[in-house]
Amino acid sequence: MTIPKPLVQINQAFIVISALLGIIIQPAILLVPFAVGVYTLLTKQNPIIVFSKKFLHKPFEEYRQEDKEQQLFNQWIATVCLGLSIVFFYVNLTVLGFVFSLMVLAASGVALMGYCIGCTIRYRYMMWKHKRSNAHP
Repeated sequence: MTIPKPLVQINQAFIVISALLGIIIQPAILLVPFAVGVYTLLTKQNPIIVFSKKFLHKPFEEYRQEDKEQQLFNQWIATVCLGLSIVFFYVNLTVLGFVFSLMVLAASGVALMGYCIGCTIRYRYMMWKHKRSNAHP
């Protein structure tokens, strides 16, 4: 299953803006993308993407497509990092809170520019699993 790239980019922009606001204004703002991430991982439906579908002018097939499983993997990474950031801010480990929210901001920002860090991580993991399963004792 695939997702049109503009919808993926809208979700990335949402994460960038939310993380930036959480870093600059108030860490509690990070609860919004975290909640969206948890919902997405539980239902396999991203509300930002579902809402944004109506703004696409062409049929979905005419857009460059992104792999849904890859996007769920990326969402998992972002959600875990946002969750850790929120916990660290809550227990007054603000430096670690900033580190994890900045990692989400950086990864989403870089993805908007065309390089997917989560894709690289998943690819390396899949290659490691493949090599491991084909290794001779």
